Amino acid sequence: MTKSLIAALFGFSLLASSTALAGERTVTLTVQNMYCSACPITVKSSLEAVPGVAKAVVSYENKTAVVTFDDAKTAVPALISATTNAGYPSALKS
Repeated sequence: MTKSLIAALFGFSLLASSTALAGERTVTLTVQNMYCSACPITVKSSLEAVPGVAKAVVSYENKTAVVTFDDAKTAVPALISATTNAGYPSALKS
């Protein structure tokens, strides 16, 4: 009985800690194919449609998107896919 209780508590703490490690993350993407001042609207909409994205700020002048998201709900490849599918290929800015 004691071993099963310890195992259950260990499993619960492991599950709780993985959730606790998840958090808000901000990345900058370089975005291609933005040729007019209206393009950032489409890029921003595509990013904000990704579950877990809290905020997207897109700059036509800098050809970048600064994205804040919950890394437990999404990841950088999903952000890149969203902009690429909208016609604006992007990459993580180094």
